[in-house]
Amino acid sequence: MTTGLLQRAERRRVEALATLDADHQARLGQFFTPERAAQLIAGLPRLPQTGTLRVLDPGAGSGSLTAALIERVLTEAPHLSVDLVAVEIDPVVADFAGATLDDCARTASERGATVTSRVVVGDFIELRTAGMFEDALSERFDIVIMNPPYAKLAAGSDHRKGLRQAVVDCPNLYAAFLALGADALHAGGQLVAITPRSFANGPYFEQFRRYLLGELALDRLHTFESRSTVFADTGVLQENIVLSATRGGDREKVMLSVSSGHTDTAVEHVVDYDEIVRPGDPHQFLRISAGDADTAVAELMALMPSTLTDIDLHISTGRVVDFRSRECLLDGPEPGSVPLIYPGNLRNGVVEWPREIRKPQGFAAHTEKDRKLLMPTGAYVLVKRFSAKEERRRIVAAVWNPETDGATPVAFENHVNVFHSGGEGLDLATAVGLSLWLNSTAVDKFFRTFSGHTQVNATDLRTLRYPTADALRSLGLGRTPVLPDQDSIDALVREHLLGDHDV
Repeated sequence: MTTGLLQRAERRRVEALATLDADHQARLGQFFTPERAAQLIAGLPRLPQTGTLRVLDPGAGSGSLTAALIERVLTEAPHLSVDLVAVEIDPVVADFAGATLDDCARTASERGATVTSRVVVGDFIELRTAGMFEDALSERFDIVIMNPPYAKLAAGSDHRKGLRQAVVDCPNLYAAFLALGADALHAGGQLVAITPRSFANGPYFEQFRRYLLGELALDRLHTFESRSTVFADTGVLQENIVLSATRGGDREKVMLSVSSGHTDTAVEHVVDYDEIVRPGDPHQFLRISAGDADTAVAELMALMPSTLTDIDLHISTGRVVDFRSRECLLDGPEPGSVPLIYPGNLRNGVVEWPREIRKPQGFAAHTEKDRKLLMPTGAYVLVKRFSAKEERRRIVAAVWNPETDGATPVAFENHVNVFHSGGEGLDLATAVGLSLWLNSTAVDKFFRTFSGHTQVNATDLRTLRYPTADALRSLGLGRTPVLPDQDSIDALVREHLLGDHDV
């Protein structure tokens, strides 16, 4: 039975978006939830059949999530009373949320159900961290449902300080809303949210992940194959995820589902909790497989025998931060200078230097401090820290080869990750083998199970499993660093490293 609630809320969403100035919207991180996405999100929490359900929608926007949840309650649990609290920072948008909540209460009343509601106009972070709890926010909630805003939080901001004191340090708004939403639940309460997937890995979110996964047990994770469909009318190109979790819940099973977009039928499968958050993982990465193929590649990677430490390899970011070394930067090579390598120099498995890109190509070390930024002559494997959205692989690796690029010290800029051996270069065959391994489909597929963005952190690369040093050297022996086509890369990796296994 449809009530028309969500359709009317969708019209208000479109009207609300039309009132927003683009700069104002970006500053507040406002991206309102479309109708079908709201249905998907509101379909995740468990509903009791009787009693009173307290629901919080922080960053409510025009109220689409609330409308979707109430429409579901009126259909599936008509004897359940609901007490709604919506928080919205923008007074203009709050009027749309108020209209949606009034519509919810009126529609419920027409069907003999009870919905009470209140809109709180204010900053949710301040309300939860600065001792400004209003009566509507003072009690804990059964469900917190949200599409939080997306924007960074400055390290020295009042918001960050308040978050550190109240719950945990959060690097951006959506993490802050998730942490505070978890804190607002009573034991057994459920948090349901659509957020960027970027929090699932990397050091940037590590403190936040520890807090969130300590407070909540994941129940369900839904991913979208398309980056652009969920918020198509707002221009967002985020890789989004929908999560449902219970405060103090059981950590036994997790339902995983995937769809192309928010309007498509989802494919579902259940996995053990330990497959998502591995016991003993110090970084608390979320490893999210989209189906049997992803599970198979995760099992394959687990069979790899080595860590980087086992094969005496290390990884660090390039030492040159260009704006801190402006006096050393040269447009091109000059007598006494050394090569300076940026991500734009990495092409097809090799480093093209010098190359006509809008970046300096030479580095002149004037002082001992400058010289400490250089790496000694040798072979290195470089990985872009930020892969372009249009690139086929998340991990883009290339070899700096002293036999062709020059037997010279070299400067690597901070936006590349550098594989080395205790600060020295690698055996060239090992470097070529490592590059082929990193550029393989197997590694790419596995990396995508825990990384939802184009950033590739040194920490991510350290957590991968690797073949043995002998196997990597055998793979690279007698080969040039220039990459063949993808099928040929995968065939070589299969022949030398994977045996009968396939991905």
